[in-house]
This record gives sequence, structure tokens and C-alpha cells, in this order.
Amino acid sequence: MPRAIDGTKRKNRRVKILKLAKGFYGDRKSNYKAAKDAVVKSLDHAYSGRKGKKRDYRSLWIARINAAVRDEGLSYSRFINGLTKAGVTLNRKALSNMAIEDPIAFKAVVEVAKKALEA
Repeated sequence: MPRAIDGTKRKNRRVKILKLAKGFYGDRKSNYKAAKDAVVKSLDHAYSGRKGKKRDYRSLWIARINAAVRDEGLSYSRFINGLTKAGVTLNRKALSNMAIEDPIAFKAVVEVAKKALEA
């Protein structure tokens, strides 16, 4: 069986890889062999980046909550402990948003946490 060099399947596969390599530097955008390795690596980084983005946002929310709670005379860990004891189930994203957009409501939540810690 002869080796297919210029068939559409082979060409389409290569074109797909080279399209994904658009914008890469040097041979990595035009040389199939180099582009293939670069694309595999970039897709791997993209996958792990999507996972890391969630961690980054959570740490941002925690930093914002900590800053807002310190103004009220509590630490972040004591605040979260107080919320848990009070049975308040607000996630960190909502708490962070509340601290920025609605400080009065956030103060009320802090007071609930403080009361739960005292009891």
C-alpha cells in the first residue's frame, strides 16, 4: 500500500494544528513538527490555567473579606468560624461582593458572627 503524502486527511490534520498555532513565535507557527509540540503544551497550560483561575479568585475573595473584617476588629478565620457557628451559609464570593457593594449589610453579617462567637 503506497504512503499517502498529499491526501486530504493528512492535510486537514496538519492545517488544524497550524491554525491552533497561529500567533506563536518563529517556527512554532509554520513548521508542523514544532507547532504540534507547542500546541500540545499550550493546550495543557490552558487546561491547568482554567483550574488555577478558580483558586486565584477564591484567594482574592478571601483577601477582600479579611480586609473588610479587620476594620470591624475580627480576623478572617474568627469571622468564618463565627459564621459557621451561627449557621450562615454565604459563600466567599457573595461575602466579598457584599463587603464592597453593601458595607451596611456586611456589618450586620459581622455582628451575627460576633454574637455567635460570644455564645
